[in-house]
Amino acid sequence: MALTEHDNAEEPPSETSPLLGNGNGKATPDDAANPDRETDGAGDNRDENHVPLAEEAGTGKILLVMSSIWLGTFLAALDSTIIATLSAPISDSFNSLSLLSWLASAYFIANAALQPLSGRLTDILSRRTGLIFSNVFFAAGNLICGLATSEWVMIFGRVIAGMGGGGLNAISTFVGSDLVPLRRRGVWQGFGNICFGVGSALGGVFGGWINDTWGWRKAFLIQVPFTVVSGFIVFFTVKIPVKHSSKSAFKRIDFLGAAALITTLVLLLVGLNSGGNVVPWNHPLIYTTLPLSFLSLFLFIYIESKHASEPIIPVKLLLNRTVLAACLTNWFLTMCAFSLVFYAPIYFQVQGLSTTQAGARLIPMSIGTGIGSVSTGLIMRWTGKYYILNICILLVFTAAYALMSIITLATPAWQPVLAFFMAGLGYSGMLTITLLALISAVDHKDQAVITSASYAFRSTGSAIGITIASAVFQNILKIRLWAEFGDRKDAAGIIGKLRDSLDVIKTLPVEWRGEVREIYTEALRGVFLTTLGICIIGGLISLAMREHVLHKTLERK
Repeated sequence: MALTEHDNAEEPPSETSPLLGNGNGKATPDDAANPDRETDGAGDNRDENHVPLAEEAGTGKILLVMSSIWLGTFLAALDSTIIATLSAPISDSFNSLSLLSWLASAYFIANAALQPLSGRLTDILSRRTGLIFSNVFFAAGNLICGLATSEWVMIFGRVIAGMGGGGLNAISTFVGSDLVPLRRRGVWQGFGNICFGVGSALGGVFGGWINDTWGWRKAFLIQVPFTVVSGFIVFFTVKIPVKHSSKSAFKRIDFLGAAALITTLVLLLVGLNSGGNVVPWNHPLIYTTLPLSFLSLFLFIYIESKHASEPIIPVKLLLNRTVLAACLTNWFLTMCAFSLVFYAPIYFQVQGLSTTQAGARLIPMSIGTGIGSVSTGLIMRWTGKYYILNICILLVFTAAYALMSIITLATPAWQPVLAFFMAGLGYSGMLTITLLALISAVDHKDQAVITSASYAFRSTGSAIGITIASAVFQNILKIRLWAEFGDRKDAAGIIGKLRDSLDVIKTLPVEWRGEVREIYTEALRGVFLTTLGICIIGGLISLAMREHVLHKTLERK
């Protein structure tokens, strides 16, 4: 059960009480994991790493600052999905089908590699510097893509844009935590999630419309002036104090830790994104990148725990029960969310709908995302609690995957639509709740770096989720197709094409089509049953989070 504060005869536990104790002041495992934790009392002894608090701002000022940042967040989200409808025309322009698989991966890998660094770096260099840097890189990357004359220049542009987009998304979360007390933090995060969700939902539609009207290059170039405007507004509105130190900013940056973390994430994501897509799983690229990523991870942990004076991600914070549970919950449930987003549209296309119609069926997921983000924030503001709310949200999320795991070709249309709405509501609610749990479980000075850690779990979770879903889908599809059609004429060639393209179904003999659609649906059920199991694991892990105080002031008093 959750550990909550109650008014009784004993002294109630609080953020300053031992997490596993009963208020008697005895040391606990969580104290050992975080021995230099600040206290919130008036007589606390703050260490030299204390970061000064931002001035308590009114709603109008917070809205002005966050709106300027959310413009960049919206553009970054738009850019992350715009490639869905532009990949084919871009690849055709350069006469390179190999480019197709790297257009999204290059952006995604750069995005994931830079996000975990942004917490500590903006602690040292300031949030404003980080946001300006991100806007400049995002604009430059899109400018390069719009003017690219070769496929490698195009990929380079996607990498640069991904670096900027990752910073825009992550730093917006840090600024929200800097300006808004914990009790109101969830509501503002909900609005930020809506901006991100709307941008993601519109990306594919926007890209297709621009391509049909003016050509794909304009889809990148049109983002540049808006990004420049965002950078200028940020320069004048974002003023978050940073910690002053006798050391220069250059000496305070943990370059070794940053290099090790980037190497770990890039190698891991290149291996996971390439396996089964660009190269076979038994290719030397996979045998090289994945083992090296784990070696780099161990090196990163050693550097952060033994040598870094201001580590990129303080490893000891991950030993905190609430922090670890929240990060793992993000990890597992992001696997589920991305599996659904990538494989649910296939179900509708198997039923005979066009790609546009299939994409439209995902709109309820965007609606659920907006409602889940804001409603969980409001509930936490009213109650000051999140533990029971977390259980309710994850039950909704799990029910969505239970509904998807029993689909058939005859399933009524309302069932998957309801499942998508519940999945969006549950996932966005989980992100808001775990963010509050994370930042309430650590000192104010550590809230940005621990939020960065959650982004690392989230980004790797998305890649692993897609990889697991692809392996399950392709294996079931292969086994069932060979079992059903292996003895028929030209089976090898037709089965190979069926595993690569849904359009092949339309060219099949009439007597094959019904059975092939059933096999596709069976493979999809296998994917959703797998993600249901992952969802249950993530939900059980989330129960390990503790109920921390959601303070009404930035001073956490």
